[in-house]
Amino acid sequence: FDNAAVETFFKSLKAERLWRQNWSTRREATVVIFQYINGFYNPRRRHSYLGGISPLAFEARVA
Repeated sequence: FDNAAVETFFKSLKAERLWRQNWSTRREATVVIFQYINGFYNPRRRHSYLGGISPLAFEARVA
């Protein structure tokens, strides 16, 4: 199976949130990652498989 989608996700996560960052606790890092995934990556980040628009814009377009 092709795992390119997962590799792309983790590359984006690392580049946009993790590299050059230091957190004082594991809990703080967990919160930042959760907010990135549920607050930015899933709803607002532009995705190439949707034609370069965000999932929210895509859903508004097809609704």
